Amino acid sequence: MFKLKNKTEKTEKKERKFNSKIVFGIIAIILIAIFCFAMTPVTLQNDTFYTIKIGEQITQTGIDMQDHFSWHEDLAYTYPHWLYDLITYYIYSAFGMTGIYVTTCILSIILGISLYIVNTKIAKNQIISFILTLLVIYIMRGYIAARAQLVTFILFVWIIYCIEMFLKNRKIRYAVGLVGISTLIANLHVAVWPFIFVLFLPYIAEYLIAVLAEFVIYRKLKIQILKFRIKLLTRSGKNVDKKRSLEEKLRNIIEKNERIKIKRAEELKNPYKIKLNKNKNIKWLVLVMIICALTGLLTPLGDTPYTYLYKTMQGNTTQNINEHLPMTIVDETEALSAIVLILAILTFSKTKIKLSDLFMIGGLCYLMLASRRQVTMFCIIGVLVVNKMICGLIEIYTNNGLEKAYKKVANAIGYVIIISIVLGMSYYFYEPKQNDEYIDESAYPVQACDYILENIDLTTARFYNEYNYGSYLIYRGIPVFIDSRADLYAPEFSGKEDDIFMDFIDVSSIGVFYEDIFEKYNITHLIMYKDAKINMIIEETNDPNYKQLYSDKYFVVYERLNA
Repeated sequence: MFKLKNKTEKTEKKERKFNSKIVFGIIAIILIAIFCFAMTPVTLQNDTFYTIKIGEQITQTGIDMQDHFSWHEDLAYTYPHWLYDLITYYIYSAFGMTGIYVTTCILSIILGISLYIVNTKIAKNQIISFILTLLVIYIMRGYIAARAQLVTFILFVWIIYCIEMFLKNRKIRYAVGLVGISTLIANLHVAVWPFIFVLFLPYIAEYLIAVLAEFVIYRKLKIQILKFRIKLLTRSGKNVDKKRSLEEKLRNIIEKNERIKIKRAEELKNPYKIKLNKNKNIKWLVLVMIICALTGLLTPLGDTPYTYLYKTMQGNTTQNINEHLPMTIVDETEALSAIVLILAILTFSKTKIKLSDLFMIGGLCYLMLASRRQVTMFCIIGVLVVNKMICGLIEIYTNNGLEKAYKKVANAIGYVIIISIVLGMSYYFYEPKQNDEYIDESAYPVQACDYILENIDLTTARFYNEYNYGSYLIYRGIPVFIDSRADLYAPEFSGKEDDIFMDFIDVSSIGVFYEDIFEKYNITHLIMYKDAKINMIIEETNDPNYKQLYSDKYFVVYERLNA
């Protein structure tokens, strides 16, 4: 009777704990959704404008691998995110700019919820996962925009989940998930498709090191040589004494290996710092990776998935676009704090880390320092490793600390405090932008474009414009000199001898005399920010070759008289 009662109490306790986790999970997801909504900007980013027009053009002409929006003739275009462009256009045509904003909010919320769920599944802790998810969304606030990268952020989170689960139980659904995600990314954002295979490497590297360690420790090569020599002596029937000597030597090595195996098994259970795991499912993961590599063929872009990154790295665009430049660590407080935290936990605590996780976080740190835009990957992938490290730290230095913290939080008072804090933070971030417009007229020439469309013949005009608002000109139907599709204007992609991108960099920075570039391209009109260097020179020198046609608070339009 006592045993039955005790068993019933344990069952009830487990049910209460399970129900409590469900309640916490629901509250966490709702709060994360609110926070992500608050962090989503209202004002659209420049890439969104050309995305809409390219999607529209695809519905009209298909994917013809040609540019239709610059006045430069016969530029080759690779359509690196054709599927995202097409979907964005359909949303825009049905719901306008509001539809794009709402979609961005939804994608931001999906990203936050995905981070929370995957962190909870892998690190097995709801509280730390909830806090880290909010922190990651805050750090990535500048990258939440109506761009293809927002979709791929979500997909990369689930790639890690599928890899971890596949290695754990080798269920086919996770392999199918990896292949499906790879196919989606190859069509949604081909520029980041090669990064999928970078995520496989830490797990494969850990396996190879484990195999190499066993090979060396257990002297497998020497054993194979001894077996071969014994086999030869057995066939010849000669040198019986030598054969017995070799057999005895082989037995000694095997016996020694058995003793080493027992000792090594104990050491691997409780390593000093790095946990080395030889997961047999890695062989199957390599097969999945090979299949994923073939998904680059499942696009209408030809060999673009395999050549895009290489061509990009060969050109000059990555050295001249801000988000591609190496990170200045002293200016990135959040990234510096994360690196210091990781090093502190590994150096000054007894926390252990899997070798694959060490490779992953080390590789992500390198990529982030090499290119500041990779802070996004450091956040969404690295947070999974940091989560496991923090949970391990708490378990080592506290007596059931995670469970105690959960009990203190998972109650009415704890929920009220958490809800109040997150709602307060959300309002703080949302309040300054609630009156923002979808299009910022200080950044994009809204009124200047109105003037151009009403007064200038676009069939003969060749406008010089600047990089940051070229996509808005495309959106308004004005052919451009350049826009934020930087690769299009590099010879590696354009198929032209002229490096249009570098010509723009040179003239905009006054590295060359602007008239030389304008004459080279037969520029007829200019549209510029009022504080652009060229405009300041024209105004200061009263250059007679330039007739001012239009001016407002932020932009100016000129006609070049000697065109």
